[in-house]
Amino acid sequence: MFGMPQAATRPRLFSAMQPTADSLHLGNYLGALMQWVALQDSYETVYSVADLHSLTVTPDPAVLRERTRRTAAQFLAGGVDPERSILFVQSHVSEHAELAWVLSCHTGFGEAGRMTQFKDKAAKQGGEGTTVGLFMYPVLMAADILLYDSALVPVGEDQRQHLELSRDLAQRMNARYGPTFVVPEPHIVKATAKIFDLQDPTAKMSKSAATSNGIIELLDPPSVIAKRIKSAVTDGERKIRFDPAAKPGISNLLTIYAALTGRPVEEIAADYPGKGYGDLKKDLVDVVVDFVAPYQERTQAYLSEPDRLDSVLEAGAERARQIARATLDRVCEQVGLLPARRR
Repeated sequence: MFGMPQAATRPRLFSAMQPTADSLHLGNYLGALMQWVALQDSYETVYSVADLHSLTVTPDPAVLRERTRRTAAQFLAGGVDPERSILFVQSHVSEHAELAWVLSCHTGFGEAGRMTQFKDKAAKQGGEGTTVGLFMYPVLMAADILLYDSALVPVGEDQRQHLELSRDLAQRMNARYGPTFVVPEPHIVKATAKIFDLQDPTAKMSKSAATSNGIIELLDPPSVIAKRIKSAVTDGERKIRFDPAAKPGISNLLTIYAALTGRPVEEIAADYPGKGYGDLKKDLVDVVVDFVAPYQERTQAYLSEPDRLDSVLEAGAERARQIARATLDRVCEQVGLLPARRR
């Protein structure tokens, strides 16, 4: 019989990001990656490049492979330490797909259909363009989380519903079969800077934005970064002050400035008495370019040594697989699947 895992000396925390673009953007870094790095000090951290999830948008195969590598390299460049964290590619651990099937057999059709992101995307794509994979997306996400006995999961508002499904499935199977899963809790990082689109400062900076002009991509050349910041939407005033309701564009620029320098927004705003928005944008270009230059160098160092990058991901997948296999064996025992003999 398989019992629940022994409590870890530090709570285990799981998070993942899809490889859906050539470059992470500043919102990814400040809203997620920077927090991942800080969390390594206090938690047993497991981080994944969620390439299986990316298949829901039927990407070009060569592009997906390249973006998976680039995303992993950027995690490392941003400070994810493979000595302190488990870093791996989702598809390299087959237990994710196996557990997703078991969980799908315990998920109600209506329950899955109520997921907000599924309903939104299905409405845009229509019946013929909506795949079973898109419908199953939240169940695979639940498998990602539950597979590692994750005590905590960093989540934003857009993923909170998916975490709730993970919790519901864990509790449902624990009630039906006895202790099977750790029930994960949301980990809310209150100090996270929320970065908005430069062209629409009321919308979160996102890869799914209608235009890339509102996004600061971390691997963009300085000239592109400068052009996007200088063309950022502001307002008809000239006074530089932090007021998200009345001045969302300027407040967003001040937030980016503060997040990258560690200075309070009010202190930065006080540097510009009698100066215009162009002065703030010019200084912000320098701040962002100075930040991304070493990040780009570190990323390129990993991409230029594919064997080194592959070795990191291989070692991470092996560590992930040891945890995942133990969890899946426990689940298979609980639900009545005949165990396979392993040599």
